Amino acid sequence: MDLHHLIYQSQALGDFNEPALAALLRRGRAHNQEHNISGVLLHTADGRFLQVLEGPKTAVRHLYYHVILSDTRHFHCQVISEGPCAQRSFADWTMGCRLAQAADLRTLLGEAPANTLGLAHRPYPRPQLLARLEHFVAQGPIETGQEHPLDSQLTRHR
Repeated sequence: MDLHHLIYQSQALGDFNEPALAALLRRGRAHNQEHNISGVLLHTADGRFLQVLEGPKTAVRHLYYHVILSDTRHFHCQVISEGPCAQRSFADWTMGCRLAQAADLRTLLGEAPANTLGLAHRPYPRPQLLARLEHFVAQGPIETGQEHPLDSQLTRHR
């Protein structure tokens, strides 16, 4: 199998609350399990997403370019890094999820603060970015499966 990583970021279009996130995780995990895809999703309160997808190249590319890009719940989708890899970084998760702060994502991506005259940032190379993401995810609570508080909140909101 030709193992492939794709890391992207996007911005939610409108309010993306906890029940919406729980539903996204439930559907995404089912899809990813069926297609041998693993990874992690970081989400901020202001609706920003950063996701790592890893698995067979055709499955990962199809998911991003044909499913994620056509999802009207977000915009400004941007691939940060993509390419072959020797091993999975998040092999145990069909889609782990970690809530983050906007500042966390800026730090992870090496973005310049907003007040630096709009100078463009240079993303970290994929191995370095993956290492930073692995470290960040390991430092806080990660939601990895069906027994997550967001899932029970979705049930309560029905």
